[in-house]
Amino acid sequence: MNIRSLTRGDGVVIGAAVVLFIASFLDLSSFDCPTGINCSRYNAPNAWDSLGLLMSVYLAGIIAAALVIVGRATPGRKVVGFDLGQFGAALSIFAVWTVFWTIIDGSNAGAGLILGLLAAIALAGGAVATPLVPALKAPLMSASGPKVVQPQYGGQPQPGQGYGYPGAPQPSYGGQPGQPGQQQPYGAQPGQPQPAPGPQGSAADTPAGDFTPFWFAVPVARPLYGEDGSPSPIAELAPGTWYLAVEQRGPGLIAQTQDGRRGVLQDTTGIQRG
Repeated sequence: MNIRSLTRGDGVVIGAAVVLFIASFLDLSSFDCPTGINCSRYNAPNAWDSLGLLMSVYLAGIIAAALVIVGRATPGRKVVGFDLGQFGAALSIFAVWTVFWTIIDGSNAGAGLILGLLAAIALAGGAVATPLVPALKAPLMSASGPKVVQPQYGGQPQPGQGYGYPGAPQPSYGGQPGQPGQQQPYGAQPGQPQPAPGPQGSAADTPAGDFTPFWFAVPVARPLYGEDGSPSPIAELAPGTWYLAVEQRGPGLIAQTQDGRRGVLQDTTGIQRG
């Protein structure tokens, strides 16, 4: 999984899962030691001493966080008929419900229960609110910076280009290799005069009847849908990776991933062309 595809909401979920794991080692209850009694030998139990509480709150929350992150990284995967992200969000809410009533039912809740409740609330909030709140859907790490861009097709980018043209020779779709730093139009042969490249812009500026395959990178993670019009994404394009646009499809593009899968990129706003 590309770390640059993580959102701020994913960061909240992961952080809450880490805090929940730490809380499982803290005391579940607290008490005041009576005067004159040596309480140093008394060890308050933690979640690992209570299997039911461990499985239904702490490990359930950690598993829920893993399902949410994996579900967003691989959209379309399901478990018992539910999307992985939805199943993880439901499990995180169950963890909040359990730890809340455990605190209400008991007395003198310790640091383990209190911190566990706060972490479970943050985890459930991040899992449920991320698809709804634009601020949480923003990338966790910035996609800008030329030195982190590693093209998957061709060679390394030239210094100072950032999202510019990949430096290796580009293959044409007519079966002949192109010249270094240039792109061959669809079906063109070497030696034929080629039109000078125009200014960079969005993919929608290219006429469908005169389309030239080009490299591009997305500014944020975006889904790639099947060419058959299926509503479920077949892959996710991640920032910092070069992809190949092979055909214009209305306002979108037919893009090819590193493993050879092809699909429709419906949202082409802000893409960086190579």
